[in-house]
Amino acid sequence: MIALLIGTPQFFGHHCIMVCNNVGYGVSVGEKTAETLKTQSNATVYVHTHVREDAFELYGFLTSEEKQMFETLLTVSGVGPKTALTIADASPSKIRKAVEEADVSFFSSFSRVGKKLAQKIIIELKPKLGHFAELDLTDGSAQTQDVREALQSLGYDERAIAQALRAVPVDALPLQVAIKECMKILSRTA
Repeated sequence: MIALLIGTPQFFGHHCIMVCNNVGYGVSVGEKTAETLKTQSNATVYVHTHVREDAFELYGFLTSEEKQMFETLLTVSGVGPKTALTIADASPSKIRKAVEEADVSFFSSFSRVGKKLAQKIIIELKPKLGHFAELDLTDGSAQTQDVREALQSLGYDERAIAQALRAVPVDALPLQVAIKECMKILSRTA
């Protein structure tokens, strides 16, 4: 099993190849990890070796903590390595905070993660990461639902809406103001 690679990262499109002692290893990395590796001529990458019947894949991380979080995410049924890699790229501290706060919208903002899978991730990670707040299995407050529906009717993407709702204190504002504040955030990311 390959657990660590020290060498020169090279990129061909989105594919990372770690060249170690004249051997190139194809390693799947997250976007943030890729951006960091592109600036380095020599790097250390912590590797998770994922073996299936039809594949032998390497997933790379800048720290052992990121690798551990990735492996913890893989223990959740319904979360495969590509989804776990995308989530783990958000940083272990953000993931812990989202689990602590039972923040379904954080997880559902990632591709291939719907609300039910986001809830499942939180429920299954709680005992592995510690004792945290209770998960609210409802769709949020009535005000939050009204803002979400208004933004959906305007054609905004569900992931973008979830990110905007996390950034705006929806319940503390009048409905129209909350919608406008979310639209400001959405217009910046569009």
